[in-house]
Amino acid sequence: MKEKNLNGVIWVVSIVIPVLVAFLFYGVQTKVDVGFNTRSLPLLHAVLNGATAVLLLASLYFIKNGAQKAHRNANITAGVLSACFLVSYVIYHATNPSTKFGGEGTIKYIYYFILLTHILLAAVIVPFVLFTFTRAFQHKYPQHKKIARITWPMWFYVSVTGVLVYIMISPYYS
Repeated sequence: MKEKNLNGVIWVVSIVIPVLVAFLFYGVQTKVDVGFNTRSLPLLHAVLNGATAVLLLASLYFIKNGAQKAHRNANITAGVLSACFLVSYVIYHATNPSTKFGGEGTIKYIYYFILLTHILLAAVIVPFVLFTFTRAFQHKYPQHKKIARITWPMWFYVSVTGVLVYIMISPYYS
């Protein structure tokens, strides 16, 4: 597939994903029955985010030490886990009401700061990850390296804060 065609696909996917997630929160009035209990999915989401963060750290270690194949494999696995997270997240929010944070005082402001930055960067990170992967698979390593320097810290932050959000809100799941 030509680069120009991939760029269009990347931008379409990068727009559709946040729109779908926003629709789940604001547009869906009735919840969908998927045929199984989805209440434990937030824990799975935290595990997927935590594993992604570990893989991103490993990826950074591998590339800094010249282990390109291990770097590639760690990133592909992190990408697969992130995609699994996204599918599971959509299923969870299509089948369950939103959970409200019940903390008070300073912790409430810390939680909402972490949540807000997590949500914003989670939406922004999609095209960065896809363009970073595309440059690598096209063997455009200088371009890959340039965008990866921006992508990696954002992706790592989103993964780590995903775990933090789960830890902070988990006492309020009903």
